[in-house]
Amino acid sequence: MDAKYEREIAPGEMLVIDENGVRSSFPFAKKASAVCTFEHVYFSRPDSIVFGRSVNESRHKMGKRLAEEHPVEADLVVPVPDSGVAAAIGYARWSGINFRQAIIRNHYVGRTFIEPSQSIRSFGVRLKLNPIKDLINGNRIILVDDSIVRGTTSKKIVEMVREAGAKEVHMRISCPPTAHSCYYGVDTPHRKDLIASRMTVEETCEYIGADSLGYLSLDGMLDSIGLDSSTTCSACWTGKYPTLIANGQAA
Repeated sequence: MDAKYEREIAPGEMLVIDENGVRSSFPFAKKASAVCTFEHVYFSRPDSIVFGRSVNESRHKMGKRLAEEHPVEADLVVPVPDSGVAAAIGYARWSGINFRQAIIRNHYVGRTFIEPSQSIRSFGVRLKLNPIKDLINGNRIILVDDSIVRGTTSKKIVEMVREAGAKEVHMRISCPPTAHSCYYGVDTPHRKDLIASRMTVEETCEYIGADSLGYLSLDGMLDSIGLDSSTTCSACWTGKYPTLIANGQAA
């Protein structure tokens, strides 16, 4: 292309190139953007800068805020690797409780929450995560994870930590309860399969077998990321989708 046409294309801009040259137009009405909050909670690598914000810093702040909102007496803060690590460090730093990586992840196993069947997911958890028993045995453990989807993975992890000799297991989650499906590319289950859509926090705690369960509040999560609620998509927690489907209902 001729150097005089070398420039950045603006959002929503359409370029038409024909025998008369290059024409620019904006045929679609400008829409407000809504960036995916879950990128900072789980999907992005901690060394990423996403939406102008450090993912690692966001997760540290989520852990700190989680400790403020849901304190508990314990001996160790243990992350569910890998996405729970940064939040667990933040939780430990604010609470003053020792941080130890007492669960080791096998990096040859992928993300278990998107596996197609429960039997594969359960088997994957046992292959993916292994406890360090001499760190866990006899201690009160705070497990920090990024989210609970179906609840089955968390249940297996709590069982595993108890089998390793934990006296107490307290689960802390660095986002609100995931109660709605995502229709924008995240492979989450139908809403009926999301544990937070059909169980209270107390019921979920009993189901996974923890001594206590605490989720980070929506405000706490957004404050930690540093993004305005009007520019983010938090539909998987709130059910408020930024786009509409054909019948005028939220997606």
